[in-house]
Amino acid sequence: MKKIVLATLAVATLALADAPAAYNTCKACHGAKGEINITTQSKSHVPANLAKADVEKALHGYKDGTYGGPMKGIMKGQVMKLSDADIKALAEYIGK
Repeated sequence: MKKIVLATLAVATLALADAPAAYNTCKACHGAKGEINITTQSKSHVPANLAKADVEKALHGYKDGTYGGPMKGIMKGQVMKLSDADIKALAEYIGK
């Protein structure tokens, strides 16, 4: 049992180590690699289910106010400080 737990922790640690610094504010709601949406499962997408281009489009849209549903206001506040390079890195990290 200890070996399985340690292996799981090692994989989770590796996934977080590969994350762009901008992802630190995302992981509380979206998990280690965008695989969940803890607070809004019924209201928005699970980011890891989206193509990289769709993640990038969504983040730019949240930033300029052209994308989003019920969580638009929360997400706009989260992405306002992201550069285009940050958005690209997040899309590469999270998207399919």
